[in-house]
Order: sequence, then C-alpha cells, then structure tokens
Amino acid sequence: MISRGLEGIVANTTRLSDVLGEKGQLIYAGYDINELAGKVSFEETIFLLWNERLPDRAELDHLSAELRAHRELPAQVVEFLKAAPGAANPMDVIRTAVSMLGLYDDSKGDSREANYARCLSLTAKIGVLTGYYHRARQGKDLPPVRTDLGEAAHFLYLLNGEEPTKEAADTLDLAYVLHADHGMNASTFTARVVVATLTDVYSAVTAALGALKGPLHGGAHEGVIVMLKEIGDEDKVDAWVDAQFAQKKKIMGMGHRVYKTLDPRAPHLRDMAVKLTAQLGEPKWVRMSERIAELVKQKKNLNANVDFYSATVYYSLGLPTDLFTPIFAIARTAGWTAHILEQLADNRLYRPLSEYTGMPVGLTVKPIDER
Repeated sequence: MISRGLEGIVANTTRLSDVLGEKGQLIYAGYDINELAGKVSFEETIFLLWNERLPDRAELDHLSAELRAHRELPAQVVEFLKAAPGAANPMDVIRTAVSMLGLYDDSKGDSREANYARCLSLTAKIGVLTGYYHRARQGKDLPPVRTDLGEAAHFLYLLNGEEPTKEAADTLDLAYVLHADHGMNASTFTARVVVATLTDVYSAVTAALGALKGPLHGGAHEGVIVMLKEIGDEDKVDAWVDAQFAQKKKIMGMGHRVYKTLDPRAPHLRDMAVKLTAQLGEPKWVRMSERIAELVKQKKNLNANVDFYSATVYYSLGLPTDLFTPIFAIARTAGWTAHILEQLADNRLYRPLSEYTGMPVGLTVKPIDER
C-alpha cells in the first residue's frame, strides 16, 4: 500500500506535541494549547518542550538568563548579514546564517548536554539573525543585543531600534507560543530525518528552515496579506471569492492538511487581530478576513487556519510581509530543537521504502553510436 506524502503513516513516537485533527485540538506535552495561550510565556513554552514540564520560577529565570547570555553573534556571521543581498529572501539568508553558526560552535562532543547547549544557542540567536539582516538590508545600524528583554520584546527592539510597547511584545510572545510546535509537520519531520543520521544540530535546523520556507508550509501566511491587498476593499470581497471558486483556485489561509475542524490557534490570533486593528485604526483587514472566512465556510466547509489571522496580526504590528515566515521560524526553533533532542535520545535512522514504477528490468545497453 502506498501513502503519498506519508499521509496516515506513523513514523515515530513523540512526547512533545500532538495534533488531533478531528477534534481541532493541539497539545504540548499534555497541555491543551487553549490552556497555555495567555497563561505562559514563550520562554516557559521552550522549557516545556525541552523538559516535558513547565518550569518553576527559579528554572524559568535560569533559562531566560541563559537565552539572553547566548544572543551575541560571531563577528563573521554579522559581516555575512551585512554583505548578504538586500533583495534576498530573508529565509535564504537565515538558513545560510544558521549553517554558518555551526562553524563557530564551541560545544564539545555529542552528549545530550552538548547538544542541549547547541539548541539553546540556536534558539537564542535566530531572532538576532533575523533582526540584524532586516536592519542591514535597509542600511541601518545594528543595535547591540540586550539582556534585559524577553525573546519577543528583544526581537521587536532589534527590528525597530527601540523598545516595543508591552502590548506589542505580549502579542508577539503569544504568537510565538502558538507556533512553537505542531506534531510531525514537514519541517519537524525534516529535522528529525536529518539528525537521525547523527549529523550535527545545525544541519538539522538548516534543513528544517529549508522545508519551512515552502509556500505549502511556512510561507502560506505571506500570501494572506497579498490576497487582502489584492482585494483592496470590503465591498469587493464577495465577488473576489466567487471568482476564485469559479476558477477553482485556492484561498490562502483556509483549510488545513490535518485539522478537519477549526484550527485551535486561529481564535487566539483572530482576537489579537481584532484588538490590534482597532487600536491602529485599520479594522477593515479583519472585517475582510472575517467575511472571507464566512463565505469559504458556507461554500466549501473549510475553516480558517493559523496563517489566516497571524498574517493580519503581524501586519498590524508593522512587520514586513517577507519576515512573516522567519518569525514562524523563530518560534518553531523551540519545537525543532526539542524534537532533535528527543530523536537523539532514542535514535533510529529513517529509511522508508519506495515503489519502483520505471521501465521493466531487462534493457540492454546499445553502443553510443547506435542509440
């Protein structure tokens, strides 16, 4: 039996997260995402995924201090970010920079402790890589890293060169929590397949970044804002949706490969989008989104997924559209690294079979002048 795309195939066990598509439920190490959202920080979520439990105050303070202490980038990587083409896809630059970080790794050996240190360092640095490249491509100075801000606030500080409002930092922090892990998705599976060869952590995360870049995975929410801008105004939504259906085109941010009901992350992002757009005086984007979701649900029985509303949230925060996927990557590095550590703890090389559908065996080689 062939399962294209490995759909329905259980390739491994994991204690980290579960996606219950029929129920529309996402679980992190025993916690429903609706229990975590708004109650824990991204740093607490990182600890949860790496340790399968929530931290106490001392443990959280220690992890936060460790992450902040490992933000500084090697000088050579900073120079690369400055020299990278300004028109490059940021995911390409970040992917290459993460690979470069492996050249300057000073962790010794392949023990869990050494790999944990690498995972911590990567998680601390990926936001800095993203923020610095965005500043560099604009010809702006690179602010020195700070150790007095949480992960979300520090990223926004790097982007804008000034400390963000608490509302903006809290909004991005919640988005990070919602995107931190999501079962055996394409990029997570990629990370596990790669590290299962017993290569290094940097190679596994580099490969995961390559998988996330694709428009069928992490690149989807960039298309949502493009779609909304293409429609332009609220009174054009109905006709635009009808035209898409008539041409049998997909509508970005609608439906999900696994969820058969509402994506549990979507309502949290919708609420943030409503709040942000009301504050910023651009509520039409949410109203347009709501109308699109209503029509697609009526006509195709498809629900909005996490990308549909996260796009509006990021756009309302003033984040450039081409940084939406890198922001996804910053959050998902917590999950990738957790899965890498879990894979290495009880490793087995992935080696699926394939069904050959080529020419029947028995062909003979003719001399080149007779072919």
